[in-house]
Amino acid sequence: MTDNAEVMIRVLIVDDIAETRENIRKLLQFESDVVVVGAARTGIEAIEMARETEPDVVIMDINMPDMDGITATEELVRDVPFAQIVMLSVNNDADYVRRAMRAGARDFLAKPPSADELISTIRALSVFAHEHKDKLSQSLPSVVVQGPGGGQTGSLRPEGKVMVVYSAKGGVGCSMLATNIAVGLDTADTPTVLVDAALQFGDVAVSLNLQAKNSFIDLASRAEELDAEFVDEVLLRHSTGLRVLAAPPRPEVADEVTASQVRNVIQFLKRNFAYVVVDTSSNMDDITLAVLDVADLLITIATPEIPSIKDTRLLFDLLGVLEFPKERLFFVLNKMDKRSGISSDAVSENLKCTVDAEIPLDERAITTSINRGSPLLLSDKGQPAAKSIFSILSSIKERVLIDVLDEEEEIEAERTGLFSR
Repeated sequence: MTDNAEVMIRVLIVDDIAETRENIRKLLQFESDVVVVGAARTGIEAIEMARETEPDVVIMDINMPDMDGITATEELVRDVPFAQIVMLSVNNDADYVRRAMRAGARDFLAKPPSADELISTIRALSVFAHEHKDKLSQSLPSVVVQGPGGGQTGSLRPEGKVMVVYSAKGGVGCSMLATNIAVGLDTADTPTVLVDAALQFGDVAVSLNLQAKNSFIDLASRAEELDAEFVDEVLLRHSTGLRVLAAPPRPEVADEVTASQVRNVIQFLKRNFAYVVVDTSSNMDDITLAVLDVADLLITIATPEIPSIKDTRLLFDLLGVLEFPKERLFFVLNKMDKRSGISSDAVSENLKCTVDAEIPLDERAITTSINRGSPLLLSDKGQPAAKSIFSILSSIKERVLIDVLDEEEEIEAERTGLFSR
């Protein structure tokens, strides 16, 4: 690790009193190696802000109205494991200290802390934060993107990317494509999980010939307190090594799963896998909206048929209303056949949207692979449809790489602007 003076220490301040937050900020503003990345008023706000800003050190008030600092600390250390929590309280009773340490706090200071005491504590704990962060970066697999000829074009940050496969019309091949994409992405370097978010009538497990002993309902019931060991027990394992989160066993059980639970589950998986591929139903309900909310790439599918094209137009209009970024959209035409009389150029012109990929009509090969429970990329790599899916894999990897490079440039620009003040 570089010299500690050269590494910026990211600090999050949490206190329900505005004056206290401002006083702590003032104590830190003249420290060249400390940057305050946020100031939260409540425990709930602190957890959300910590997920976004990933602070090295959190200055946490123990008494807050909506969620006390001890409860907030318990949740925060699960979501941002490298963050070091410093608990503040006017009451330095031994019981408070024990509860705080048991929750995951690393130090306990009486309010109001002196400048020297606070700054020395922050600097000491930042060492542990950076060491823990380095270990996490080394233990989480990097996503390596293959360029032309198999050469590596770059690597992604450890946190994974969520790829959602969706169509406004059923029966166009979402499950088929999601299953094959997940199989194609899953490697030792890029572990992938396939999530069946078509909660009522999901077919992912069947498509992979898996016996669904566990399902989404198992994780949803504990969505607020997930841990890696429990999730590993629930996920199904395909013979290729691909991990699968199956849909609930019965349609009526799906009603027990909320949009918030779906979002929490996917976000947890995103932190533990290089890729999260999500299959969805055609309903644009709260569950689907929750999935779209965490999507890094939306792979939407249509077929060269008037009803499908009409529904896709409505979908694109809706995505515009939802302000879904166009650069996160990847449009695929499936079951393409010259005899249909509808070309990709015609579809692109009609929808005012680029067709990013085509999959030729190959009903026999695809139907056989589905009935066997063996994706095309495993059983019939030489088929035209399989070759098209390989091309799609290459394209979406390049798209994800570009997104990551853009994110890194934005972060670097923000840092440069901040440090030049």
